[in-house]
Amino acid sequence: MSHHALDFEAITPREAYKVMIGTIVPRPIAWVTTVSPEGVVNAAPYSFFNCLSADPPILALGVENKPDRSFKDTAYNIRMTECFTVNIVDRANVEAMAATAAAFPRGVDELEMAGLTAAPGERVICPRIAEAPVAFECRRYLGIAVSSAREIILGRIVMAHVREDVIDLGTYYSDHAKLDAIGRMGGNGYAGTLDYFDLPTPSVDQVLAARPRLRADQDG
Repeated sequence: MSHHALDFEAITPREAYKVMIGTIVPRPIAWVTTVSPEGVVNAAPYSFFNCLSADPPILALGVENKPDRSFKDTAYNIRMTECFTVNIVDRANVEAMAATAAAFPRGVDELEMAGLTAAPGERVICPRIAEAPVAFECRRYLGIAVSSAREIILGRIVMAHVREDVIDLGTYYSDHAKLDAIGRMGGNGYAGTLDYFDLPTPSVDQVLAARPRLRADQDG
């Protein structure tokens, strides 16, 4: 099967966006809580998100500005308070998460609108979502203005809150089935993470044993 060759310098940003969100899937969702300098809580989901480093522990958010290039509440609050919390979205909270994505005006508490509970942060001033199975309290580490339309925000994790049935503190492994996290697909689509399988990384010998011709080439 042949491939379409898409020149990203020739297509529009909107077309590039559609290609990326439709093929880089599923993307984890950062359900970000912040607080304004006036003390108003804000919550919004972002799917341009992932973990980048464990030493130091760094998360990355891609936050798009408003059409007039002004900051959305999340970016503004992080810039002013230097902190944010990333809450992980599970299946039980997916509708509440979608409600916080509605275009409320500045100054509205999305957690209150969605019927969610704001639990006080321990190391940062912004709250976490009590109903979320996992929350990472972060301090702003670095902001990268990649264009007038978007900023990449790196946050250093300073505290994690993980529901007791999800993590084993003896091993620090988490149970993906108990977590039941939801990822973002293209358009209005979401995907669950329960379609799961283990596949250990093979040794070189195992790879070569499965590819006799490659082994013969290397031996020769």
